[in-house]
Amino acid sequence: MLIGEVARRSGVSARMLRHYESLGLVRPSGRTGSGYREYSDQDIRRIFHVESLRSLGLTLREIGRALDDGGFTPSALVGDLIRQTRDRIAAETELLTRLRRIDAAEPAGWEDVLQVVALLQALGSPSAAARQRAALSSADEVAVPVEALVEAALSETDPNVAGALRWALARSGDDGTALLAQGLGSPVAAVRERAVQSLAEMPGGEAAAQLREALASPDVVVRGYAALSLGSRGVAEAIPTLIDMIVRGRNDTDAADALSVLAADTVTADRIAADLVGLLAHDTTDAPARGRLTQALAAVPGATAARALVDLSHDEDRAVALTAAYLLRLRDGR
Repeated sequence: MLIGEVARRSGVSARMLRHYESLGLVRPSGRTGSGYREYSDQDIRRIFHVESLRSLGLTLREIGRALDDGGFTPSALVGDLIRQTRDRIAAETELLTRLRRIDAAEPAGWEDVLQVVALLQALGSPSAAARQRAALSSADEVAVPVEALVEAALSETDPNVAGALRWALARSGDDGTALLAQGLGSPVAAVRERAVQSLAEMPGGEAAAQLREALASPDVVVRGYAALSLGSRGVAEAIPTLIDMIVRGRNDTDAADALSVLAADTVTADRIAADLVGLLAHDTTDAPARGRLTQALAAVPGATAARALVDLSHDEDRAVALTAAYLLRLRDGR
């Protein structure tokens, strides 16, 4: 079969076939009387072998070695190809993400594009100061894309930079809320904590709705941050979690403060006091927890809390009794 016919049937151009011949990859087995290249069936099979290996990403040098070296084993080369392909996909994915974020910033001109690129690079800087400046620059005319802010907030370990990122996200409106909520389901505890901390500082009903769902999280840290934020917003659904925090001794002072905010009306105040008293009377509540629950009653207004403190001032646990008596004096003085 002549080279033109081979090119037509194989899809490999005559020019490429000549290149293969120059490299020694595929040499036509014969020549016609006029000197034209003539390919045998075996030559054509080799052409298809070359093309198959090219489709895997092998170089022509690697293909020649694979076809001609009888002792060549593909495992090491295929492993290298897998690593190279993964690296290439990662690089392409990173580029695609960067392009999408630039597009989301809706730049008006190339100057804006360059600004966004610089901000994205700064967010990934090893310098905490540079990352913080990038987060705070969201107040500028060209804002940092919200997706980039969320990604940075979920991975940031420096407390100052993390605070700046949460501030920037709070200014972004509801755009980052759904992305942050995804972080609540991360398998990494630190990421879940950063996600709920950021959501706790986000204003608006969408963030509050996500925090309500977070009250059911199996992660006690997530539940705690969600309850503290909801308590400050006056959401009564947070009461059970806040009381549980007091019992466990996890941010119990902050939890008691949040309960005092929620106890602004008589009905809610009496409910909180009744729940605290119920746990104080429970046999499984240990002495330190009873002390914290007694202290929490001090911040709850109303007759129910006052009566409970009077009863507790005669408690068998001397520490609880003394605490209750002291708190009663403070209430009377107030």
